[in-house]
Amino acid sequence: MQNQYAYFPKDFLWGGAQAASQADGAYLEDGKGLNSSDVQPFLKGLSNEEIQEIESEGMTLEKVRKNINDKSHYYPKRYGINFYRTYESDIDLLSEMGFKTFRTSLDWSRIFPNGDDEEPNVEALEHYSKMIDYMVKKGIEPIITMNHYETPINITLKYGGWPNKKVIPMFEKFGKILLDWFGKKVKYWIVVNQINMVQVEPWLSVGVAIDQYENLDEALYQSTHNQMVAAAWIKKYAKSLNIPNLNIGTMVADGTVFPATGKPSDVVLAMQQNRMQYMFTDVQFRGAYPKFAQNYFEEHQVHLDITSQEMELIKNNPMDFLGISYYYSKMVDATKNRYEANGTLPNPYLKTSPWGWAIDPEGFYNTLSQYADRYGKPIIIAENGIGMYDELTEDKKVHDEYRTEYLSQHIEQLGRAIHDGANVIAYCAWGPIDIVSCSSQQMSKRYGFVYVDLDDEGNGSGVRYKKDSFYWYQKVISTNGDEI
Repeated sequence: MQNQYAYFPKDFLWGGAQAASQADGAYLEDGKGLNSSDVQPFLKGLSNEEIQEIESEGMTLEKVRKNINDKSHYYPKRYGINFYRTYESDIDLLSEMGFKTFRTSLDWSRIFPNGDDEEPNVEALEHYSKMIDYMVKKGIEPIITMNHYETPINITLKYGGWPNKKVIPMFEKFGKILLDWFGKKVKYWIVVNQINMVQVEPWLSVGVAIDQYENLDEALYQSTHNQMVAAAWIKKYAKSLNIPNLNIGTMVADGTVFPATGKPSDVVLAMQQNRMQYMFTDVQFRGAYPKFAQNYFEEHQVHLDITSQEMELIKNNPMDFLGISYYYSKMVDATKNRYEANGTLPNPYLKTSPWGWAIDPEGFYNTLSQYADRYGKPIIIAENGIGMYDELTEDKKVHDEYRTEYLSQHIEQLGRAIHDGANVIAYCAWGPIDIVSCSSQQMSKRYGFVYVDLDDEGNGSGVRYKKDSFYWYQKVISTNGDEI
């Protein structure tokens, strides 16, 4: 259909996104170490709700150690879709769709297998150099994430994860190596994937086992502070390179909530919850912790180790752009929820995916407008999509009109936000080629325009098949969003 809000700039970057931890595989090749994603097993026989609940609970230290050598479960993210070896043919598929940009990550645990290694793994750097060169050759602008849930396991076991300030210089060293190698090839860098997801995905976000710290909330917020310090240092280093158009950005997963009713108590709670989501970007764009965040920490017995030198570094090195992932919205009811990160409810007015994720295109418009108004920074849609069960027919087709319906509605609301002043420069549909799900370790939770013949336990040929949505997105890109 025609997009009634087709206000996309001529140079708009249409594309998609993935993570090395969900796509690359090849976990035993080229000197790679294990990372936080590599020790997450597929839990057969559980419901989607049970799987997601386990994910949000995090992992104990005992479970982490056990899973490193466990042979009784399948660990999907160790194998991904073998993108590490198939990247050329996969990028060819993206190019055929007309991709202008592609976001992926460079696995920290492949380049520094232990995190604290003296020297980087040059074999890994040379591989990623070839991958980036191939993207550029195909006319695809790379957007590279430095850390997309790929903290080396050694960081957890030896240092206690990101709460330990000794991790900061390790990651700064990693960021420096990436900019030294690829700074002239890659314009857009996201330092940390979804930096605000620390309360929702504590294990993946910061490599912290839930029983490693007595005050877990304190450890998690200290982790994000340490990540923001490292990001500011990387931004400072990037400036010293004097490379034109080198942009260092932050990224959040949208956590916007709506009030359940018009009751003032619901409206105020929603405002408070949303403000604590903005806290992360307030620090990275405005250079200080807002008073409401300081009050929240005090009320929740969260005592952070923050130095004046660190805050000066953050203030003097704000991020250049904002990446946003958007999938769904939630709501709050003051009679049922408390003022805390995970205190939300599903919205009864919205349809959901099989994983209970609400479908809310207008929430997308709301989110983009709020962030655009608050900061006035360029925005990259770093992720947007819907995970669904797909059926590969006997003639090797996938008829996924539910996916094109979801995406077309969101793209229309994206155009609406641009029309109203949001400076959005790129749109990356999540998982354009099917990959292992981050939140559930399932292959059956599929997002892509390309079907990958693998099941939840790694069985299948791995062959790629174009879905109906492949041709739909090809048309969206060729018309610059006029036809959705």
